Amino acid sequence: MRIDVISIFPEMFKALTCCGMALRAIERGALDLRLWDPRDTTKDKHRRIDDRPYGGGPGMVMLAQPLMDTLSRLRQDDGASKVIYLTPQGTRLKQDKIRDLAGQSRLILLSGRYEGIDERVIDREVDEEISIGDYILTGGELPAMVLIEGLIRYLPGVLGNEESVFADSFTEGLLDWPHYTRPVDFAGHEVPNVLLGGNHEEIRRWRLKQALGRTWERRPDLIEQLVLTDEQKELLLVYQKEHTSEEVLR
Repeated sequence: MRIDVISIFPEMFKALTCCGMALRAIERGALDLRLWDPRDTTKDKHRRIDDRPYGGGPGMVMLAQPLMDTLSRLRQDDGASKVIYLTPQGTRLKQDKIRDLAGQSRLILLSGRYEGIDERVIDREVDEEISIGDYILTGGELPAMVLIEGLIRYLPGVLGNEESVFADSFTEGLLDWPHYTRPVDFAGHEVPNVLLGGNHEEIRRWRLKQALGRTWERRPDLIEQLVLTDEQKELLLVYQKEHTSEEVLR
């Protein structure tokens, strides 16, 4: 997968590519990450990429010309590439969107700064606007890195166990279940017996019950959006009864 990122601070992406899964994806040829500084297309000696907004108001707005010229250079390679602008005004990023975008062979990510970018760039060149949450950051670089981190988990050969991507939180609309490793007893807290018995069906049902219960407790909005199977309804009811009893005992 090729990802082109347009940013006035391309050096920020060293934090992404120095280690971890992104580095592994690049080394294995699963990810081709290219960084583009719109300053390189400016036509004045000061390499300006922003100016004051028409109509007045605080802050600066990124100029259309450097961004359009950078996008034009990238379009020469592949005019069909999807352009995504990272902005708080975009659609909230969710796991199913990441999964869908991972099926693209190439993406262009546009990282804004200041008060944003000239609206004419969005109108003419941007295919989709994406937000990583209802809060404001100083630029689109961190959101772009978040999206890239999510995408590379779906690329072949990146994860040590590729099945783990299907067990992540949100993949099936639920939060993840609790995880344990050695030792069995840590500071008086023991691993649940069901995980030690080797019965794969019991383990599957326990994990599903925990995922349902955690989602019900922490993100009830997600539960409300799901159409639960008979098994899921049963396990959620068991979880609710168990934890209601615990609260009464306290």
